[in-house]
Amino acid sequence: MICPPSLHTSILIECFALNQIDNKLSLLDDTSCHPELELILIPHQVLPYRALSLNRSSPLSASDEPNRSSDKSSLLPPPSPPPPPTIPLFAKTKFIIPEPIPHGMPFNHVVSINDFTNDEIMRVFEIAEEMLPTAKGEKKSDLLKGKILATLFFEPSTRTRLSFESAMSRLGGDVLGFSDPSGTSVVKGETLADTVRMAEAYTDVIVLRHPREGAARLASNFSRKPIINAGDGAGQHPTQTLLDLFTIIREKGGIENQNVVLLGDLKYGRTVHSLAYALSRFGAEITLVSPPQLQMPDEITSDLKQSATIHQSDSLEDAVSDADVVYVTRIQKERFPDPAEYIQVAGMYRIDLKLLESGKQGIIVMHPLPRVNEIAPEVDSSPYARYFQQAFNGVPVRMALLSLVTGVME
Repeated sequence: MICPPSLHTSILIECFALNQIDNKLSLLDDTSCHPELELILIPHQVLPYRALSLNRSSPLSASDEPNRSSDKSSLLPPPSPPPPPTIPLFAKTKFIIPEPIPHGMPFNHVVSINDFTNDEIMRVFEIAEEMLPTAKGEKKSDLLKGKILATLFFEPSTRTRLSFESAMSRLGGDVLGFSDPSGTSVVKGETLADTVRMAEAYTDVIVLRHPREGAARLASNFSRKPIINAGDGAGQHPTQTLLDLFTIIREKGGIENQNVVLLGDLKYGRTVHSLAYALSRFGAEITLVSPPQLQMPDEITSDLKQSATIHQSDSLEDAVSDADVVYVTRIQKERFPDPAEYIQVAGMYRIDLKLLESGKQGIIVMHPLPRVNEIAPEVDSSPYARYFQQAFNGVPVRMALLSLVTGVME
């Protein structure tokens, strides 16, 4: 099959040719000798099956055909093409994504925290405050009665999945979905695009967690129902950011001028990527503390410095001494391409009572959870700990968000 002349790309592959179990791009021609090439995802209706060209900006011409002489060697069958390469989990694949399909809802798909204006964020928090009694079970609500939420989780989750399901149930809605893709048609080769289309047909809102960065934005192009990003690889986690901001506001009275220390895995931690952008927009001062191998990506740091005061520190003690909020993150073993790299940084930082007692009065500790050993258990019952309250706050915040994206509230 020949590449359409209107498509000027380095590599053209079937959109959503993602093996959703082992997290590899499949059906791809050999690019091992072209590491500089980007993978361009285009709608699968254009190119129905597999990679069509390498470094071509026009259709194949007669001059591209092999020179077949009249000798006997021309009678031999052409050599078999090499097998498709295995693209590892952390291949630096770039998704070029078309504009989303309008879905007719008052709120857009929730893919990044940057999809919100500051006023929209504050509107979510106003509704969340109103919904706190319902989130606690003190009141009942049928606000979303007759609505169905799909939870499509291609990665493990406890708090995000359960809090979304709790939020929907507290508002009288129903939930269907999966937390293990091995029990779905994904194992038969179904693409992400088709999985999303099916969920759209059965439900009113889709919550998606996927190991590939950019998967949620990609999925939003194939759904006329709202897509909510529940985490896409090392990319974004916007609803976690909303509940983090909500927690800081409720605990500290606001965000502006608060010194927030972001500690731990700043390279692979999607929660801190989203949170850092949001904190900069609301006037917080940000201090970054991480092992050298896990520093915040340069492109994010550069963006943040345009609108916020950013400090970087190698000393946890110095950073905590002047902090209002310490936001701790787990070193994410599952994101490391090399296990040896993880071993070098595991356990490098640990928050304990002695450290916190040396800090400012009113300092609080937050964590998106799960934790491993980065916060000592003794902190749990101290006045500094806010991470369990933070996790609960995911319920009213997600109740508010579901009410908005379904159009039952404005």
